[in-house]
Amino acid sequence: MPELRLTVEGAEVVQFAATPLLSFKVRIVNSPSEQVVHTVALRAQIQIEATRRKYDAGEQAQLLDLFGEPNRWGQTLRSMLWTHASVVVPRFTGSIVADIPVPCTFDFNVAATKYFHALTSGDLPLCFQFSGTVFYQGENEELQVAPISWDQEAKYRLPVKVWKDLMDEYYPNSAWLALRRDTFEKLYQYKVREGIPTWEETLERALNALPETVRS
Repeated sequence: MPELRLTVEGAEVVQFAATPLLSFKVRIVNSPSEQVVHTVALRAQIQIEATRRKYDAGEQAQLLDLFGEPNRWGQTLRSMLWTHASVVVPRFTGSIVADIPVPCTFDFNVAATKYFHALTSGDLPLCFQFSGTVFYQGENEELQVAPISWDQEAKYRLPVKVWKDLMDEYYPNSAWLALRRDTFEKLYQYKVREGIPTWEETLERALNALPETVRS
């Protein structure tokens, strides 16, 4: 029966995809090394281990929306689920490096996006929890099937620069803001009524109409 060891060796931006996409390089090592693995249906649950790094004053201010005031972080700072991902690994013997594609979003209604955006440097502490199914060649060359246990996991520190490069690649100098339909309609009516040509100017005028204390 295969004994797999999985480690995350790196991550890179996938260019020209339909949506922002990171590719994580996962090395899979099997023991015994001479055993033929026909395929692996690999799944990963990716957690953000927010307690495994330090935050400067600017990052703490950006993270108020997620964790509240820093003096309460002993109770509020916690790990969070980022996403699930999967890949089908082809036939190999010994070891192989598989690319796990992870779609990303710049939607600020998503907690992970708020967290990633708040960080200015350093890395993002991640934990990959693996599961899935292994199809392998038995002693008599018959096809065998075995599960991958959920206790298989790997730590990886994703450089903040990689995530920021990804968003700069797909959304240069821009960001997404999702609004309720009724709120959008009010803003759109204001834009049309005032004859404002762009959405940026619409928001700037709306913000300038607020008291200075609120804008600050």
